[in-house]
Amino acid sequence: MDELPPRRRVRDAELMRALAHPLRAGLLSYLTSVGPRTASECAEAVESSASNCSWHLRQLAQYGLVERVEGTDGRERPWRAGQVGLDLGVSDPDPAVQAAQLAVAGTLFAEEQLLAQRYLDTAAELAPEWRDAAGFNSYALQVTASELAELVAKVDALMRPYVRMIRTDTPPDARPAHVGFRAFRRVEADGKPSS
Repeated sequence: MDELPPRRRVRDAELMRALAHPLRAGLLSYLTSVGPRTASECAEAVESSASNCSWHLRQLAQYGLVERVEGTDGRERPWRAGQVGLDLGVSDPDPAVQAAQLAVAGTLFAEEQLLAQRYLDTAAELAPEWRDAAGFNSYALQVTASELAELVAKVDALMRPYVRMIRTDTPPDARPAHVGFRAFRRVEADGKPSS
């Protein structure tokens, strides 16, 4: 694959505040991972009601983050994610945008924690090859800011070809998997960066 589709660049504080809602983050994560689903299917996956999911999906649609697609049975039309990822940027100088960025980041971290806990709660029920393929790794690096940025870019370049909405050579036995990656300056309990 030569050029990967870009992430949608998000710098609008209002859109970020909409994304900071935990149910919306969960819906977007689910649709991005598994493909088009109805509001009822989404409700089951995110532990909410179909009517509540439908309302939040419409809110996401107003921002172009999800869209309706044709259904197979003609009764209920599924929703699908409208982008291959989001670029929420880094710390913006505008305090309103910065607050929205932090709110979205907090919501995304909470969603990732929820997914990890679900995995841990059900790992014994998964096929051994999926348990063996999982990884929970943590690294204490000693890097410069530019080295960290370079590392993040390299990890992104390794993972993006496997994104469900990008991948065109998906094997028939492929299944949705979650990979989260965080890289940041370590800050201690007193609020000061480690030295």
